[in-house]
Amino acid sequence: MSMSYEKVEVPAEGEQITLADEETGELNVPENPIIPIIYGDGIGTDVGPATQKVLDAAAEATGRSIAWMRVYAGESAREKYDENLPEDTVTAIREHRVAIKGPLTTPVGAGFRSLNVALRQTLDMYANVRPTYHINGVPSPVKSPEKMDMVTFRENTEDVYAGIEWEAGTDEVEQVRSFLEDEMEVADVIHDGPVGIGIKPISEFGSKRLIREAIDYAIAQERDSVTLVHKGNIMKFTEGAFRDWGYELAEEEYGDEVITEDDLWEEYDGEQPEGTVVVKDRIADNMLQQILTRTDEYDVVATMNLNGDYMSDAAGAQIGGLGIAPGANFGHGRCLAEPVHGSAPKYAGEDKVNPTAMILSGREMLDYLGWKDAADLVRDAVEETISSGTVTYDLHRQIEGGTKVATSEFADAIVENIEKLS
Repeated sequence: MSMSYEKVEVPAEGEQITLADEETGELNVPENPIIPIIYGDGIGTDVGPATQKVLDAAAEATGRSIAWMRVYAGESAREKYDENLPEDTVTAIREHRVAIKGPLTTPVGAGFRSLNVALRQTLDMYANVRPTYHINGVPSPVKSPEKMDMVTFRENTEDVYAGIEWEAGTDEVEQVRSFLEDEMEVADVIHDGPVGIGIKPISEFGSKRLIREAIDYAIAQERDSVTLVHKGNIMKFTEGAFRDWGYELAEEEYGDEVITEDDLWEEYDGEQPEGTVVVKDRIADNMLQQILTRTDEYDVVATMNLNGDYMSDAAGAQIGGLGIAPGANFGHGRCLAEPVHGSAPKYAGEDKVNPTAMILSGREMLDYLGWKDAADLVRDAVEETISSGTVTYDLHRQIEGGTKVATSEFADAIVENIEKLS
């Protein structure tokens, strides 16, 4: 298919990924797919090329190739298009279906809205998926980081991140306030004086498609459980509804494949039948304790936007920090892989930061393509490199001995290990 973009060229040597099944979202992936890449802001100019180098090596080692299509967002887009998120970028990711991006800057307070959120909502990437697992050799603040092997499915389009809010002092916020107090009879809740107001939508549709994605993943990956994380004891009609819709979905769509935690103890005396997934739920604040004290009891987590942001970052700290933590956004037949960390602009262009999070996000992208052999090769090569003591400055200062290398040299070392392992 021939496509035209204002300021982006489509690689001539690559082929387009297409949708093979409209109902399931299954993809038809060629051996040389065109994949858009956004380097991102700040350190994105360092970790982006390093990631490309590693993913190219993994593809080549398994008899494939990637035709990279450079697209722009954030600072690089402002220089090229005079806007933060050009239509070229959105169109490229929508049409080519699988992409990867580096970190994009989001100012606190005044400034443009989060580009990460804008991309997820514009492309309906409704599941933010964050695998959290320990890489041998990475220093950790906990005694047994290897117990952490959890995948968080975070709903991406609703909750307080939906962007429905009004600024204090505006006519709009006073209209909302008046409606709440006069029409809905909300009394003695909103304090006098300036106030900002936001809306927290949680829908049955959004909740169920996210939880369905999590359960399907658990079944496919032979995981033991899916935990619904919520604050439904307080927010009964939003987060409590998320929990209830999750149990309803499990009962209506999965039959004997899925059992509840109550079923596990009442019908099976705590012995989980082989081939089943247990659906359970935990209160969000308690879950932050549980992932520290009972880490290995949690396999897959399904939760809402804000809870998922907090919890996945906390889980990332247990395996060595966000410089290691990968992520990806899934929609219907679409994937946008991205690291969890920020753009760290003060280190931009210094060729010193750790690219592991973006590289392992690329591993998630390869797995989504169905290239499991290439994906496993990336993980094994990253672990081999770090466990041998070849690390960037952030890890080097936490370990004894070892060799401190630049971002680009770290990527070269991983490529060497890919060649040795393949």
